[in-house]
Amino acid sequence: MYDAALAEQLRRVVNLAEQGEGFAAFWQERHLCTLSTARSAGPPHVVPVGATLDLETGIARVITSGTSYKARLIGETGAPVALCQVDGRRWSTLEGRAVVRTEPEQVADAERRYAARYKPPRPNPSRVVLEIEVTRVLGNA
Repeated sequence: MYDAALAEQLRRVVNLAEQGEGFAAFWQERHLCTLSTARSAGPPHVVPVGATLDLETGIARVITSGTSYKARLIGETGAPVALCQVDGRRWSTLEGRAVVRTEPEQVADAERRYAARYKPPRPNPSRVVLEIEVTRVLGNA
């Protein structure tokens, strides 16, 4: 069933710079995240991931194998997702629409961002980037 309100919400990008310095710092600290995607019928698919957030563009990125279930759930047309990280009482969830990027320059950029926040990722010739345009922010970070 088509939900016009949800469709409109997914089109709006949030100004992440307005979230404040604490929010920005929280998304630069080294924390694991969870990515939630929707299965066609049944419970959500929730997996641990490393993620990066570009405050200026409102884009969060997750690197993964193109054959992963999460990449397949997002598919060629994209899908709504939730990306969450928690540290004690601080938490933040980013909602938005994810798309799969396969372009070598997009993958290399995401790998650089990942290495800056975590560590250099292991080589993976089938790597893709899940690019999430953030439309909603929840939390207290």
